Amino acid sequence: MKYKKLLFRIFKRLIDIFGSIFLLILFSPILLITSLFIKLSSTGPVFFKQKRVTRNNQEFWMYKFRSMYTGDNDKRLKENYPQLWKKYKDAGWKLPMSEDPRITPIGKIIRATSIDEFPQLINVLKGEMSIVGPRAYREEELQEYEKKYPQTKKYIDDIRSVKPGITGLWQTSGRNDLNFEQRAKLDSKYIRNQSIGKEIAIICKTPFCMISRW
Repeated sequence: MKYKKLLFRIFKRLIDIFGSIFLLILFSPILLITSLFIKLSSTGPVFFKQKRVTRNNQEFWMYKFRSMYTGDNDKRLKENYPQLWKKYKDAGWKLPMSEDPRITPIGKIIRATSIDEFPQLINVLKGEMSIVGPRAYREEELQEYEKKYPQTKKYIDDIRSVKPGITGLWQTSGRNDLNFEQRAKLDSKYIRNQSIGKEIAIICKTPFCMISRW
C-alpha cells in the first residue's frame, strides 16, 4: 500500500511538472494577448494574487489573471452593495457575473472561458498546487464553512491534507451549481480514492468541460 501511494505521488508530481510546462508553452500566445487586453482595459496589474490554503494548512500566493477592478473589492461590495454581499456569502462566496459590479468587461470574458485560471500553472510548477485536486480555498472561507456546516469537518480535513488543483472531480462532473457541502463531499471522495487512472480521466475530461461553458 505504501509503495502504491509513493508511486502515485511520483506520477502525480511528474504530470504536474511536465503538464504545466507543456501548457504554459502551448497557451503562451493566449497568455500574452490576455495580458495586453487587461493592461489596456483598466488600471492595475495584469496578475491578481491571493493567499490560499495548501497541504498541511500551509498558505501560498495563488495567481490569476486580474478580472476585477483594483482596490479592496470585497470591502467595496460589503459597504456599497449590502444585499449583494449577503448573497455573495450565502452562495458560497460566489456571485453571478452579470450581477457582480467588481468584475471588469474583460474579466467577464476571461472568467467565462476559464482563461483567468491559466496563471495557476505557475503555482503547479512551483509545487504549491496540482493540476488535479480540490478547490483552492481561503483560510477564512474554510473556517466559516466549518462553523456553518459542522457536518463537513471530515471533508474539510481531507481538503487540508492535499494540494489544491486547477481542476477536479466536481468541476468535471457537469455539476458546477453545487453548494459547499456537495462540492466538499466530491473533493473528499477524490482524495480518498486517488489513482493514476482517475487522475488521467479528470485531466482528459477538463478541456471538454471548458469548451461546453463557452
